[in-house]
Amino acid sequence: MDLVEVIPERLHMLRFPIGQAYLWRDGATLTLIDAGHAGSADAIEGAIRSLGLLPERLERIVLTHCHGDHFGAAGELAARWGARVLAHELDTPVIRGEQPVPEPVLLDWELPLWAQALTVPQAPPTPVDQELTDGEVLPFGDGAVVVHAPGHTPGSIGIHLPAHGVLFTGDCIAGVVQVMLGVFNVDRAEAVESMLRLAALEPSVACFGHGDPLTSYTAATLLAAAEAAAAPETHPSPAPTG
Repeated sequence: MDLVEVIPERLHMLRFPIGQAYLWRDGATLTLIDAGHAGSADAIEGAIRSLGLLPERLERIVLTHCHGDHFGAAGELAARWGARVLAHELDTPVIRGEQPVPEPVLLDWELPLWAQALTVPQAPPTPVDQELTDGEVLPFGDGAVVVHAPGHTPGSIGIHLPAHGVLFTGDCIAGVVQVMLGVFNVDRAEAVESMLRLAALEPSVACFGHGDPLTSYTAATLLAAAEAAAAPETHPSPAPTG
């Protein structure tokens, strides 16, 4: 796992072989956005300690959606340190193991990427302490706004920190090779609408579920990519995401 500084003293990316998570700091108080795949808890704890921080100060784990590369280690981390797990109400039954993961509608060029995504360890059923809805404001980042962004999964969300100009997009938007609509969507048209909604927030920093964060010309780049995704007969270059 790689630990990458995005905003000094505030935000780090934790990059796994497939997918990534983000650590947000409010002083010594910590929030994880996503939690990596099952078996990542030790690496995440080590990353937190390497920053001179205490893992017991991890207060919450906010899950952007119900895929195993994003919530796999959440339960183990929560059990170790008492963090609360939060997810949108529509994806919560999957995370808890009560419903199967929704099947994506795959484009032809997504098929080999999907085969790669299936190598991620299966995520165990994970308790969810708080079910989120669109527009909720969470107590970190000086007010973190939940943005329902369905399409990748029914309960996919973005997390917007207006006070800091930061947007966590989950897998609605990918940043691998180029900024583009994420792949493996259950409803591509709905995902495009969600991408347009997220782009309209005009962040200065965009943190994707897959790919390096965007920190320059962010708002304009997101808008151009969203408009390209919405255009008829769009055929983007492949970008791995899950």
